[in-house]
Amino acid sequence: MDTMRMILALATQRSWIVYQLDVNSAFLQAELTEDVFMEQPRGYVKKEDPHKVYKLKKALYGLKHDDLIYIGDNVMMIEEFKNSMMREFKMSDLGKMKYFLKIEVLQLSDGIFIGQKKYAMDVLKRFGIEGSNAVLNPIVGMHIPPRNKYRKHKTRIANTELDQTPHETAETPIVPRFKISRDKNGVEVDATFYKHVVGSLMYLTATRPDLMYAVSLISRYMSQPTELHLMAAKRVLRYVKGTVNFGIFYKKEGNKDLAAFTDSDYAGCLEDRKSTSGYAFILNSRAVAWSLRKQPIVTLSTTENESIAAAACACQVVWMKIILKKLSYEGGECTTILWMKIILKKLSYEGGECTTIFYDNSSTIKLSRNPVMHGRSKHIDVRFNFLRDLTKEGVVQLVLCGTQEQVADVFTKPLKLDLFLKLRGLLGVCETPEAN
Repeated sequence: MDTMRMILALATQRSWIVYQLDVNSAFLQAELTEDVFMEQPRGYVKKEDPHKVYKLKKALYGLKHDDLIYIGDNVMMIEEFKNSMMREFKMSDLGKMKYFLKIEVLQLSDGIFIGQKKYAMDVLKRFGIEGSNAVLNPIVGMHIPPRNKYRKHKTRIANTELDQTPHETAETPIVPRFKISRDKNGVEVDATFYKHVVGSLMYLTATRPDLMYAVSLISRYMSQPTELHLMAAKRVLRYVKGTVNFGIFYKKEGNKDLAAFTDSDYAGCLEDRKSTSGYAFILNSRAVAWSLRKQPIVTLSTTENESIAAAACACQVVWMKIILKKLSYEGGECTTILWMKIILKKLSYEGGECTTIFYDNSSTIKLSRNPVMHGRSKHIDVRFNFLRDLTKEGVVQLVLCGTQEQVADVFTKPLKLDLFLKLRGLLGVCETPEAN
């Protein structure tokens, strides 16, 4: 998805049209002309023959599925490429790219908009949320009072009943630092149903970075969900209902340089006290890549925690070096976003060699520049110090960013409503634009 979003952002910059071809043979149970084997599905492994595999007689869904998108500035070359592909394979010309992997693409004169309105509407209908009130923020930010303090109002979501207190309204502002816990004493709900809800919401994050934190949070409790977790999931669905027309609009104007925002929430998880790191890559003043994940270790200081978050932006560099070495690729300098920059260079991307990473922690910035910081940094693992080397070589630069402008905050913590809406806008998330 990251590659596709970058292509769309670059196509917007150069006023290119994105075209799409569809392979006709991409359907369920297609006849196979070659030998294809698959492992035994989990849960259906034969105990007497656990190491054997299945030989397929017909294609499984997705085995032959292949959509192709292509762009360029040479009309004749584009037409020649399309005709050659259609001669070689059984393909259908879909014209301008409009719908790809359940993502709707709207190509306008002033930019390209991507969204998932149809998919979002299907999700809301599947879980019976059409009649619920919309909310302005996806994360559960209200204080849930004791069960005996208010009269309970029952709200049915599919086959599961939830308690809805008078505090759960669209006007309720987010409560900063609110945490969702494992809720060991809570009433358990159907785990399978809960997983369906969370799984459906996960795919919406392909075009909705504003959902990342909330979806990541509720996904931590899929093994033993309670009414509290299901209520949180329902709130995310209610937020989706109010923003069903939203997506990312890559406009022609904007900064063409690639920049990264990264941040973390120190010891944010109440269960294991691990921190959460998040980052967003901005191209053409719109988000093209984003990530949110819990850190693998428990950190002992905010400096260590923030250093890990900053280094996470560069973790793909290690992997890319290995792959590129095997491919005998001789390219330019590596960056924290090397895996993206290589693609951008192949697409004639013209940007600066040094990528700016915006950060709101001064200790991490000083640590990246100063090799002599003993007290708070000597316990930090050596593997995180390669960030300093990248800074010294001029590959990346860490720039102090104010909290009000730290886009990555939307990935790591619950925010007040006004700040959430501001950062959502900085990511490029907006309503579907009107066709010109």
